[in-house]
Amino acid sequence: MWSAAGRRADFLRRDAQLNVRNYYEASVLRDPPAPPLQGDLAVDVMVVGAGFSGLSAAIELARRGYQVAVLEAQQVCGGASGRNGGQTIAGFAGGQQEWERQLGRADARSAWDVSLAALDLLDARIAEFGIDCDRRAGYLYVADSARKARALEAEFTQLQRDYGFATELVHGPELRRWINSPRYCAAAYERRSGHLHPLKYGLGLARAARSLGVRIFENTAVRSLDQGAELLARTDGGQVRARFAVLAGNYSLHAHGPELAPAVNRRIMPVGTYILGTAPLGEEVCRELIPSGAAACDNNFVLDYFRCSADHRMLFGGRVSYSQTTPPNLQAVMQRRMERVFPRLRGTAVEYLWGGYVDISMNRAPDFGRVGHNVYYLQGFSGHGVALSGLAGQMAAQAIAGQAERFDLFARLQHRDFPGGSLLRTPSLVLGMAYYRLRDML
Repeated sequence: MWSAAGRRADFLRRDAQLNVRNYYEASVLRDPPAPPLQGDLAVDVMVVGAGFSGLSAAIELARRGYQVAVLEAQQVCGGASGRNGGQTIAGFAGGQQEWERQLGRADARSAWDVSLAALDLLDARIAEFGIDCDRRAGYLYVADSARKARALEAEFTQLQRDYGFATELVHGPELRRWINSPRYCAAAYERRSGHLHPLKYGLGLARAARSLGVRIFENTAVRSLDQGAELLARTDGGQVRARFAVLAGNYSLHAHGPELAPAVNRRIMPVGTYILGTAPLGEEVCRELIPSGAAACDNNFVLDYFRCSADHRMLFGGRVSYSQTTPPNLQAVMQRRMERVFPRLRGTAVEYLWGGYVDISMNRAPDFGRVGHNVYYLQGFSGHGVALSGLAGQMAAQAIAGQAERFDLFARLQHRDFPGGSLLRTPSLVLGMAYYRLRDML
């Protein structure tokens, strides 16, 4: 059996292979890397992970007068925050049913309102810090069968009735005015969600955090975390003492080590997700394919998601892996999926292909809470983290400062461990997802 160090090294190796042809990395100019931690450091709060949620927590804490250090195992936004589909989405991956079942309609509505506040916070930070990240509003949920169209209509009719969330339902020939694809028969369009360049946004958050006095250490994996009234984190180059900690690494905490919070780590699973980027298509072609300019995803369990970039490429995501191995012939598979949606793109050159790991919870609802009284964790965004992760970081900071009402609403949601323990939970998930993939096909 592998040691923790061996598992971590294997994770980093596989993760690096997924990031070689990343369009986002190719289209930004990073600041010089921050130095790793050397020696001992004492702060009020240590944040583990320099993605959206960790940087957001650091910004909020610094504004409240806390001394903050962010410890990042690799580079700022090098994990899911810098590789995702760039879709800023209202609500939660698992829908509202789990919230209503566990907490009742009133608290489910409060959680829904938090997801909308996450979009507002994202836009406020873009405006305040002048982050140029190709932000655009508009979102399409599409259905590829009559059964899926009925489910789509039922879901958004309920959101309109119970949550006041306005959408425009489109069917038949009218659909071509929104998305020009023969694959889909219905869509729901809404204006609160949208899309952006996630790495530009994340690097903007890092610059904002530094401007507020936050110290960021890259290539600084936390090897162990001793808990108590005072927390002690050990790294290869030194150690950090703090009164509070925020574990904000999402699944990339495996770059630090899942033993930092083993009890909650069992409640998430890594899922590899992949995106291709075409050669530039030109503004006219992009407008022909998605006249609304929106981001889009279908409502299959194993879904496709896509949008046009600011430089008029198709960014198409879909094929996922639940086994932590990259699927064979990935580019050809991804290109076929794209061409089924947009036959117009048959034979279009693919210039980028990348992926990364996101974490999912059993019920696909976010998992926020505490380990002890002074360690906060944020995980389980399940593909809906671009906007929500920012507010999650803010809520953790508010809870540290004594304003825990919104954080505790999420902490009340119960989560189950994935079955099978550390050895069998990945094979169990692969079998389960095979069932859902077959159901989508049928």
